[in-house]
Amino acid sequence: MHQSIDTAIGLNLLHANQAGADHNRAHFDDWGITCLNLMSSPGAGKTVLLEKTLAALQGELKMAVIEGDMTTELDADRLRQYGSPVIAINTGRSCHLDSKMVAGGIHRFKEDYNPQEFDLVLVENVGNLVCPAEFEVGEHAKVALLSITEGEDKPLKYPIMFQEADCLLITKIDLMPHLDIDLEKLAANVRSMNPHVTIIPVSAKTGEGLATWFSWVKQQIKVPAIANV
Repeated sequence: MHQSIDTAIGLNLLHANQAGADHNRAHFDDWGITCLNLMSSPGAGKTVLLEKTLAALQGELKMAVIEGDMTTELDADRLRQYGSPVIAINTGRSCHLDSKMVAGGIHRFKEDYNPQEFDLVLVENVGNLVCPAEFEVGEHAKVALLSITEGEDKPLKYPIMFQEADCLLITKIDLMPHLDIDLEKLAANVRSMNPHVTIIPVSAKTGEGLATWFSWVKQQIKVPAIANV
């Protein structure tokens, strides 16, 4: 049975992207950097989560951000005020970052800084519930965000992102009193597809759950290899 041309092209694109992602990850590994890829639909709270993370952990970790957006540097400018390097990538019409785009960001990062001095690179992907999950960028872990305003059924309707996620943040839980939503049902829908995912309900407004998120982030940090004597 022959594959359609569209299927073959899609598989080739994913294969080429995966090779690029592996190359990016090798750079991070050589430098002792952990890379996290943050993904969600638009407006789920990725940028404000990064603001809170940079502010809270800047005394403990040396961090940088690769900020993906279709146009503008509005989110990048918000993050730059926290003092960590922020490399903006505009994707144009593309609805996700791919490994080649992030490789360009890594090259700029290497030109301007000493990567071996850093612990963590946070990638903010383009707001989209589908494509970012299919294109690895060199991350060591995927973080998905889902706002409670999006409903309990989104993990079932857009399964790939939630199947791929290592950590799921259920955001904006301060709005719970104003919405008809069952948090346990939402979490159960996610676990029905990904029983091992870490689920952390958070509110950037009240701070609820953020300490648990910060702890999870710190647990992902690579331990530098001890050189042989």
